[in-house]
Amino acid sequence: MAVIAVYSVKGGVGKTTLAVDMAWRSAVRSGHSTLLWDLDPQGGAGWLLGLEEPPESHAAAVFIKGSNPADFIVPSPYPGLSLLPADQSMRGLPAALARIGKRKRMARTAAALAATHARIVIDCPPVLNEISEQIFAAADLLIVPLPPSPLSARALPMIREEILERHPRHPPILPVLSMYDARRKLHREVHTGFAAGWPVIPMASAIEQTAVRRAPLGTFAAASDVNARLQRLWDGIEAKLTMQASLQA
Repeated sequence: MAVIAVYSVKGGVGKTTLAVDMAWRSAVRSGHSTLLWDLDPQGGAGWLLGLEEPPESHAAAVFIKGSNPADFIVPSPYPGLSLLPADQSMRGLPAALARIGKRKRMARTAAALAATHARIVIDCPPVLNEISEQIFAAADLLIVPLPPSPLSARALPMIREEILERHPRHPPILPVLSMYDARRKLHREVHTGFAAGWPVIPMASAIEQTAVRRAPLGTFAAASDVNARLQRLWDGIEAKLTMQASLQA
């Protein structure tokens, strides 16, 4: 089992779209039994999969002692991919976790979910609080999408520093340059500067269509360049996880 967390300190960088895409590729392309765990109160992950928000707000109850996480899982339209959806109850989760005082509650919940899932992809809320601390403790790999801006040169070291303060043995961090437009000089400078070597997700109409169609990009734009880039990103993640597993064996 491996836990992949998609995290950003700000919204609007394609975080949820990337989390949904990686989960879909894990299930459909790699054949893993995959759980997409939405921890963002906006509930965008389920919406992008074509699912409606649950009528009752009880997603945070998955962390209550004695609850069975499997009871909160719903199927997706795609084989091998399930969803642990978010709702408005998640807004009170940071305070609840702080009261519980169990820094590894999320890791234990993930371990319980591993009985039926080979991959867990977490769509993280764009905050740094008790939830993110628990995610850092549970994750095997942290994917951080960042826009092609000089501010990203400051953001990534700040994220690393914040994580190190809380978790000296934090998971590997994979920065991804998102919303890249090669026609823009600034974007090209960022790409060849501090972001050299990062995986790149270009700004493309096909990505915008994922929200219109409420479906993963690979289901309707398989021949596109951006689909090929996303597949290479997923293949790299798989290789990284395989290497980590072999080192831990």
